[in-house]
Amino acid sequence: MNKYLIALDLDGTILYDFDSLSETLCEFMKRVQDMGHKIVIATGRPYRSSKFVYEHFNLNTPIINYNGGLITHPRDKSFKEVNYTIDKKYIIDIFENNLIHIRNAFSEVYDSIYLYKEEKAIEPLLHTNGATDIVVGNLKDTLKDNPNGFIIICKQGHGEIVKKYIDNKYKGLVCCRIWNLKGEFDSILEIYTPESNKGLALEHVANHLGFNRDQIIAIGDGHNDIEMIEYAKIGVCVKNAHPKLLEVADIVLDYTSSENAVYRFLSSFLTNNI
Repeated sequence: MNKYLIALDLDGTILYDFDSLSETLCEFMKRVQDMGHKIVIATGRPYRSSKFVYEHFNLNTPIINYNGGLITHPRDKSFKEVNYTIDKKYIIDIFENNLIHIRNAFSEVYDSIYLYKEEKAIEPLLHTNGATDIVVGNLKDTLKDNPNGFIIICKQGHGEIVKKYIDNKYKGLVCCRIWNLKGEFDSILEIYTPESNKGLALEHVANHLGFNRDQIIAIGDGHNDIEMIEYAKIGVCVKNAHPKLLEVADIVLDYTSSENAVYRFLSSFLTNNI
């Protein structure tokens, strides 16, 4: 039987809202592991808000958080953690010099949250459940350690202005992408290190677990999944994936996360590729 390392994004891939997880998929993922395959979660989320999937799948592998910025192994204390952080002085400079364009912002150090100001509307973005600490205030006063990531919620229509500032001043030092969401949050900026991508993280995990590239399946939906999909031998995306991901995926599924796309694909693929 062919043995695969299967890398899974969470939001928009196996989750269709913040915490909806199919019981059918959970039981199936346990059977997949019984067959000798390995599963690794690769998500932009912090560990605190991806832990429930790890536990429901009964995984025993490293987990990729912050889009590759942090790799840990919850069940193996001997695993050497990978932790890429951003120099806090870059974060503070970006924040201070773009306040006119910023509605809110937060930075994270592991599972501690450093929030600019309390705001009910952005609470779903924070994943506060399980946070070790939540500190509110101006980041120049509160942020004492280099963070794993930085999220800026821009005022409507201001995202490109802030991105231009970051790209011009910090090229090669930090990276920035805009999450163009519909509705109230039309431009959320994610600031991360050049080393933080799911492709590099997946390569690291594959080497640790003893899988070569020909044995890797990766499934995602967003532009933060591009490197992971390109690295995998079989790169898969859901039907409603980001346009740039649709361009590079080997397989585009006929279903979305809410239609259990991952279960439908893997149950067929693994049956036919024994």
